[in-house]
Amino acid sequence: MRPARLVFLAALLAYAPWAQALVFAVNEGVSYRVGNDEIRARYAAVATDLGKLLGQAVRVEPVGDYKELRKGLAAKAYDLALVHPAHISIAALKDGYKLVAVTKGYTDYKASFLVLANAPYKTLADLRGRKLGLPDEDSITAWMARATVREAMGNAKAMSYTYTRYQDAVPFMVENTFTQAGATASAALVQDWLAKNGRVLGTSKAVPIKQLIAGPSVNAEQLALLRDYFTTLDSSEAGRKKLEPIKVPGYQAYDEAALLKLGVWLGL
Repeated sequence: MRPARLVFLAALLAYAPWAQALVFAVNEGVSYRVGNDEIRARYAAVATDLGKLLGQAVRVEPVGDYKELRKGLAAKAYDLALVHPAHISIAALKDGYKLVAVTKGYTDYKASFLVLANAPYKTLADLRGRKLGLPDEDSITAWMARATVREAMGNAKAMSYTYTRYQDAVPFMVENTFTQAGATASAALVQDWLAKNGRVLGTSKAVPIKQLIAGPSVNAEQLALLRDYFTTLDSSEAGRKKLEPIKVPGYQAYDEAALLKLGVWLGL
């Protein structure tokens, strides 16, 4: 093949639509069981809409591992990212990403501290020197719990922590006295705990999770289009049908400065 033709083919490939696809990273957290194929299917209709809106193909890339997620965000490898844990998205905002929206129904995410009904503790400070059961060490629930301990006791190391892979194992640790308390942000687990006559000793500050952020590759015009698309998605029947597989009610605007302030509380 002639060199000139090789150059032409290389240029053609470089400008092919699929070669210029925008990367939409999706993280569903570490303490829930969701497969990559399921995630791609959930966001397929939204990705198609975004491709038409921005004039470029959009590729959904599930990223379950937090180390991989941080690496990709640091390398600016994602044009758009839906990040479940607030501490990772806030760190990205400090590093050049821009807030698009947060997920409705997830703006009041709190860690609840569970203790046995007959436990002698009256306040969180009474847990000093005790063991606290938590989901994954790098989950947003664990970050919120440690920030709350630091706020209540002056030092996050005032308690010792026992971590488990999934949130639903936290009540088990308390019930079987492996730990004196446990922290979870699952409303269902808290309701079940209270129904069994357990107690909630206290809660953390509220933190919005499942945040949509855009990378530096997204210009101001595209950012405005993205914000308008996501925050109005629940305003039409067609949009609500696209939200059904994602299992969220919609998206809303949020104060980026307030998020950065929460980042300070979290200890970023």
